[in-house]
Amino acid sequence: MDSSTAEFLGSLGVLLLLVAFFLNLFGYWEHGTRAYQVLNAVGAGLSCYSSYLIEFPPFVVLEGTWCIVAIVALVMSSRREAL
Repeated sequence: MDSSTAEFLGSLGVLLLLVAFFLNLFGYWEHGTRAYQVLNAVGAGLSCYSSYLIEFPPFVVLEGTWCIVAIVALVMSSRREAL
């Protein structure tokens, strides 16, 4: 993949993370909602992949961890709702 693809994916990922952050900050979404966690997981996943493509390990770790935590929160939330 070329650098413009990595840049596009990273920009899209960061945009999704910021949208989730601002919607939470201004009270439109609570941090435990499914939509918030999905946006965090997808945004962090895209940012992680972009960081991998440009070979920047610190952000691969940061965004990878962010993605995993968002997925775990999403799974836990789904399990609670199923009970």
